[in-house]
Amino acid sequence: MAAPADRLPVAKTYKIYIGGKFPRTESGRYFTLEDRRGAVIANVCRGSRKDFRNAVVAARKAQPGWARASAYLRGQILYRIAEMLEGRREQFVAELVLQGSTSRQAGREVDASIDRLIYYAGWADKYQQVFSAVNPVSSSHFNFSVLEPTGVVSILAPDDNGLIGFVSNIAAAIVGGNTVVVLASEQQPLSAISFAEVLHASDVPGGVVNILTGLRTELTEQFASHMDVNAVVYCDGGKKVAATVQQLAAENIKRVIDRRRIDWLNDTAASPYAIRDTQEVKTTWHPIGT
Repeated sequence: MAAPADRLPVAKTYKIYIGGKFPRTESGRYFTLEDRRGAVIANVCRGSRKDFRNAVVAARKAQPGWARASAYLRGQILYRIAEMLEGRREQFVAELVLQGSTSRQAGREVDASIDRLIYYAGWADKYQQVFSAVNPVSSSHFNFSVLEPTGVVSILAPDDNGLIGFVSNIAAAIVGGNTVVVLASEQQPLSAISFAEVLHASDVPGGVVNILTGLRTELTEQFASHMDVNAVVYCDGGKKVAATVQQLAAENIKRVIDRRRIDWLNDTAASPYAIRDTQEVKTTWHPIGT
């Protein structure tokens, strides 16, 4: 029998998360994630365009029910996600350290992610009060403007951090009733799939959050061009990437949200305006008198 030191390491294979389930990528492709020394940390799914289309279908199916959920319920669910993440704090710190962070940096990022979820949970029943309005009109009508979710949002999460930017973009979108399809960091994908396990064990309905891993060069155009996606958020890239996203999104007048050059660990990265970014303004006229 071989001594323990002679055993071959068994690297974990991280799956994607679609519709509340953990399927393997339909392409069967994976890429290896290595640490700074070149040792294999894990095998990560190399998501395909078909995976993305499946995720959009799941997100669209879940969106009406999630939008109808009360603001109070959505806030409670985000708070529950924060509780679950707090309970697995050490795991997330360890994963970030594996991917190159120091222990101090990793601890700060996980704590900031927990706080960010609680922040947006607190805004769940308040952002409507801030951004809605009763509008003055010259006719005998009441005129109200309120926000409603734009629908399905695709998110290209920041590539230079594995958790805080990823969590910040998800929380701001779903607290307002949207459902999301997210491409995790290509450099630091471990925390994203572990976060999917947190979602799976919390009260988030299947399909509200869908998480893919893979290569930016293969999937960015799909995230921007899919005709059943209502808004796209991108957090990295130069002028060429920005121009490509804008051009492809224009085909179905998709809303484009540019969140490059944001320090996600800074408290200023959290704002109710991030919720409003993926909301539409609905105006209602109501006659006065008969």
